[in-house]
Amino acid sequence: MPYALFAIILAFTIHEFAHAYVAYKFGDPTAYQQGRVTLNPVAHLDLFGFILIILAGIGWAKPVPVNRYYFKNPRLAGVLVSLAGPLSNLLLAFLCIPLLHIAIQSGLGYKGIVELLLMIIQINIVLFIFNLVPLPPLDGYRVIEDLVSNRTRAKMSQYEQYGIFIFLLIFLIPPLNKLLLGPLFQYFVPAVFRALNTFWNLFL
Repeated sequence: MPYALFAIILAFTIHEFAHAYVAYKFGDPTAYQQGRVTLNPVAHLDLFGFILIILAGIGWAKPVPVNRYYFKNPRLAGVLVSLAGPLSNLLLAFLCIPLLHIAIQSGLGYKGIVELLLMIIQINIVLFIFNLVPLPPLDGYRVIEDLVSNRTRAKMSQYEQYGIFIFLLIFLIPPLNKLLLGPLFQYFVPAVFRALNTFWNLFL
């Protein structure tokens, strides 16, 4: 459990920092002014969302505020800001894989380190895939919003309020959970792990 909590805090922090940093670099000072361009976990964790993770296995971090009106190219910047979070999780998992190889091959008995690195890799891959799901308020949905026409975007915004109810149905109804989330953990997470591991094996 301590390994999982550490990995979740790290993954959430990196994810939200990436959103805030990229938005700031594209000219939006909103997150910076609220102290979100930082790697301090306290700035990014939502207390209620974190408690739910501990109790129910599902939760969230504090969303990064983004004001699109500061962007010179709102569509391009919007897509990159949205993708920054999931890609930061993928990058963190990617960078931890060689450390995992070193810990395993060292023969020094660092079992705890191996377990921690595995947890960090797995949780970050889960967040990478899960946040690309095109349902509000996830990043995948925000990317689609910036790719469609303004007319379609306006229609999509009318249904955003139902996003949380869709998630509750998915998580609380076992058949839906098994059907929609089962493949995520059974196929996609292992597939991404193998792909990252294969890449590093070319150099290790």
